[in-house]
Amino acid sequence: MNSTDLQLDWLRAFVTVVDSGSLTAAARQLYRSQSAISMQLKKLEDAAGRPLLARGPRHLLLTVAGSELLPHARRLLAVHAEALATLHGPAVSGRISLGVPDDYATAYLAPVLRTFSSRYPGVEITLVCEQSTVLIPRVERGELDLALVTRDQPQRGELLFREALLWVGAEEHEAWRREPLPIAVHELGSRARNDALAAIEAQQRAYRIVYYSPNVAGQLAAAYSGMAIAVLSRCILPADLKVLDERHGLPPLPEMEVALIRSDASARTPAVDAMHEQLLRTLRREGIG
Repeated sequence: MNSTDLQLDWLRAFVTVVDSGSLTAAARQLYRSQSAISMQLKKLEDAAGRPLLARGPRHLLLTVAGSELLPHARRLLAVHAEALATLHGPAVSGRISLGVPDDYATAYLAPVLRTFSSRYPGVEITLVCEQSTVLIPRVERGELDLALVTRDQPQRGELLFREALLWVGAEEHEAWRREPLPIAVHELGSRARNDALAAIEAQQRAYRIVYYSPNVAGQLAAAYSGMAIAVLSRCILPADLKVLDERHGLPPLPEMEVALIRSDASARTPAVDAMHEQLLRTLRREGIG
């Protein structure tokens, strides 16, 4: 083999590391050890003759050469999957309905869907973005196969990870200094709303709800305008909003538990089984049972 050939296993490791953000997550998705993934990346960089990834403060970053290679790697892997499907037929086909709140969709679903679609091109996915309070009963009624939700009660679904809740506001407006404290909250019944209001009430601080929205866009609009401070999950926090804490007179907020739930009606459905496995493999963090 020519020393400059780019093997599919190396390209698959490279793309998976980029999509998942770390060697650890990529190793879990590919059922390989972290050292094996590192070795594959080293061989790919040797063949490319240039570094493809650089270690950033939080995760691995693409170099210029890595950015140039990435779209070609994706195309090669897609063509390979199509060739296998042509020869053998897709191993899994069918339809999946997947629910997710909009903040989790933006932050967490892209690598799941990208990997899944390349492995199972014969599966059609319907993505439904609604708040957890709507998604949970829809899964229970069998209207959705799977949903990524904030737990409303202990033991709901399979725990994937814990997500921090943060108070945020626009620094130029300093809404956190006002009395009573103006707050933008989530929809009635949501865990984020209940936790935020309980924390303020425990502090015995006067507040008023000036705006509520089930969508992240609404929370962001309220915070940017200076109308109120808002509560956001850490995964969706924009860089130009200020994180507020005890130094700003605000109480700490508990973490939310993010879980994967599945309808009884989807049992023994190969396409849903495959997506269920992909979500667990990609999103379940180390140390979570």
